[in-house]
Amino acid sequence: MNIDPAGERLLEARQVASPNCDARPPGREVSLVIIHGISLPPGHYGGPEIDQLFTNQLDAAAHPYFAPIAGLKVSTHLLIRRDGELVQYVPFNLRAWHAGESCYEGCSACNDFSIGIELEGQDHEAYTGVQYEQLAAVLQVLIETFPHLSAGRIAGHSDVASGRKTDPGPAFDWNTLRQRLAALQAQQVG
Repeated sequence: MNIDPAGERLLEARQVASPNCDARPPGREVSLVIIHGISLPPGHYGGPEIDQLFTNQLDAAAHPYFAPIAGLKVSTHLLIRRDGELVQYVPFNLRAWHAGESCYEGCSACNDFSIGIELEGQDHEAYTGVQYEQLAAVLQVLIETFPHLSAGRIAGHSDVASGRKTDPGPAFDWNTLRQRLAALQAQQVG
């Protein structure tokens, strides 16, 4: 896995530019990764709807679930699809609009200092093995690129927006992620 020399783009990701981003506030360094879960419509995978949501092109009439969300201005830095495909919507140096009202370890407005990663899935459906592999590899390269990130600064959306959000949900296996990330970090040292 490789990030360009400017620290903005994951070279292995398909690039789909989202307009829903802006500059990080001065002095706010990337120091947190927030893991999300998404499927549009719920339980359907592989379609163009996630790209459409993050690029303000979701057709409100295409599905009843889309009507209340089609006008939202939201984004994320990366999506990891069920088959492992990586899609990047926002450069890492910019602020993506993924966490909303949020707080982590006493610091509010988590979008200011975080990278958002969406996993295609649902709260109560197991994520795929290739998603964990890709996520661990992405996290490893992000930790290598951003000095304020570490394996201990990875949270779920539910952790930073408690009571408001539930993703990535109980089906997300934090132990599997930790083991895969630790194995990658051990390879780097060895």
